[in-house]
Amino acid sequence: MPGLIIWKNREMGRLKRDMDRLLTRFFDDFAVPFFVRPSKEGPFIDLSETKDRLILRAEIPGLTPEDLDISISGDILTVKGEGKQDSVNEEEGYRSTEMNYGYFFRTIQLPCKVQIHEVKATYKDGLLIIDMPKCEPELSREIKIKIR
Repeated sequence: MPGLIIWKNREMGRLKRDMDRLLTRFFDDFAVPFFVRPSKEGPFIDLSETKDRLILRAEIPGLTPEDLDISISGDILTVKGEGKQDSVNEEEGYRSTEMNYGYFFRTIQLPCKVQIHEVKATYKDGLLIIDMPKCEPELSREIKIKIR
């Protein structure tokens, strides 16, 4: 009986991989947005560090500041964005409409804690810049422990 269980698990795993591959190809090949899927790639991000700041630069063209959502929780920075574009082309005898929709999110673990209330973000010409002042490092204390 153990041989049957091993065969069943192996075959079920193969079936699951095949179904995942089939669905991925369907969505990638036909680009039919039945379900909104977050982008696998997200924006290009550059995180630099100076003595007292962290500076994040992200290329996010085609959005407005209202399309972006930025949050920090502890040492995790999350950048989310959602863009919608509609275009209508009317020419003699026909009319075409195109709709684009995109959603992405990125989470970045920051190398240190930042002063959350002092963080500033700017977005201009498709470039998002987040300026984050670092927190002062916690000083370690030495405590003598008595042995009994």
